[in-house]
Amino acid sequence: MRALLAALIFAAMAAPLGAQHDRHDHNGPDHGAPYAGLQDREIASLSSDEIADLRAGRGMGYALAAELNGYPGPMHTLDLAEPLRLTAEQQSATQELYEEMQAEAARLGEELLESERALDRLFSEGGATPESVAAATTKAARLEGELRAHHLAYHLRMMDVLTEHQVRRYAHLRGYGDGHRH
Repeated sequence: MRALLAALIFAAMAAPLGAQHDRHDHNGPDHGAPYAGLQDREIASLSSDEIADLRAGRGMGYALAAELNGYPGPMHTLDLAEPLRLTAEQQSATQELYEEMQAEAARLGEELLESERALDRLFSEGGATPESVAAATTKAARLEGELRAHHLAYHLRMMDVLTEHQVRRYAHLRGYGDGHRH
């Protein structure tokens, strides 16, 4: 039973931990101690930039599956309003979608930050058990999944705002080719 629990915990933690390696700030020398200097972070597993991005509701690459496959995002659509020749109605609709997306993403980001803080506390206060770590990492992963799905949903919603020509133009302006989905 312990072996099964250990395997489940490892599986739950393996993907996030592997992904987090690239998320670390490497401020100090890497003499066999690549994490030296990171112990004073607000949240051990997140850089200060990632914390700021989560608080601000920024995408952090969560919507790349949509973005790189021809589904424009509201923020970048607003940035490209002039070359896309957005109508006043399109610009207003896009602004509304962006503000909705941002507000909920910031709320979810705060929840994710709190879940990461709770995970940190398990270890810093000496209360980490296989069960508590599994519960904490599962909660953090669920929240991160919700945040990613939230960002992706707004890329889908943009397809109802833009014309096919604007979607192709967006892809071209962003450097992704012709914007045709396969």
